[in-house]
Amino acid sequence: MIDLFKRGLLFGLGLAMTGKEQIEQVVDELVKKGELSREESKKMIQQLMQRGEEEKNELKRFLREQLKSLLEELDVATKDEIRRLEERIQRLEQQGDQGQDQGQ
Repeated sequence: MIDLFKRGLLFGLGLAMTGKEQIEQVVDELVKKGELSREESKKMIQQLMQRGEEEKNELKRFLREQLKSLLEELDVATKDEIRRLEERIQRLEQQGDQGQDQGQ
C-alpha cells in the first residue's frame, strides 16, 4: 500500500495541472484493476487534488520570482514607479498652470 501511495503521489506531481475529472479517471482505472479500494480511491483523489493545488501555487510563486528578477535585471519600471511618475507629472503640470495664471 505504501508503494502504491508513493506511486500515486509521484503520479500526482505529473497531474499537478490536470483537472479533477482526469484524476478521477486515472484513479478509477486503478480501482478497476483492483489496485485500490473505493475508500482508498476517494482519499487518493483528495490527496492528488490537494497536491496539484500545492504544486500550482508553488509554480506560480516560482514564476513570479523569476519574472521579478528578470524585470529588475532588464531595469523595467514597476507599476508603482510609473504611478509615482504620473503623480509627479500631474503636480508639476498643476504648478506650471498656477505659475502661468499668476504671470498673466
